Amino acid sequence: MTKKEKLLALCQKYWHFSLLSLYGICQIWFNYCERTLRPKYIMYSPLDDYIPFIKFFVIPYLFWFAYMAIAFLYLGIVSKKDYYRLCLFIFGGMCICYTIYMIFPNAQNLRPVIVENDIFSRMIKHIYSTDTNTNVAPSIHVLNSIAVHVALANCKEFRKLPQIWYWLSLISVVLISLSTVFIKQHSIKDGLWAIFLSLVLYLAIYKLPLLFEDKNVLATDINKSF
Repeated sequence: MTKKEKLLALCQKYWHFSLLSLYGICQIWFNYCERTLRPKYIMYSPLDDYIPFIKFFVIPYLFWFAYMAIAFLYLGIVSKKDYYRLCLFIFGGMCICYTIYMIFPNAQNLRPVIVENDIFSRMIKHIYSTDTNTNVAPSIHVLNSIAVHVALANCKEFRKLPQIWYWLSLISVVLISLSTVFIKQHSIKDGLWAIFLSLVLYLAIYKLPLLFEDKNVLATDINKSF
């Protein structure tokens, strides 16, 4: 087999990774929302006042990017089925979020004035400067973190790994979700909206297909009995 043939075979084997280009399309849509939408609704809960600003949580907040990348790469290699489910959960969820932003333009006013200049403070300042306080509910950080954990937890190959990997994934979801409120990037309401949307998507992607599958199996068994 020539190098060209090997390269072609490799591309055919992993062509499904091209779906990741949808992230770029979603990012264009998000940037459009950031530039054009004017918030009409402020996301706030009295509970937000009791949540302290903890700058160290910027670490799990940024780890979100690596968490998603690792999950896409892992599932894309070991299980196309679970990879496709993750793509549907994340990209479908993001599109739903952007639609909500356009119908229900929202923002939050929880960000503190950061006067310190340590590494963590500088990272949060950078986040504040590059990501506005608009289009926050539902929280995509929370939504996508849940999507990743659900995809991994439902992957047969992942479940064969030592259980520590499951718990590391779950801890990552919890820390990432907490980070959104501890660095005052989101109101607690944003996270709750994301959890609700995640539940809807989970039922639609993971449970409904099983329901139809069970019905098909039952119908097949009935037909065989006759």
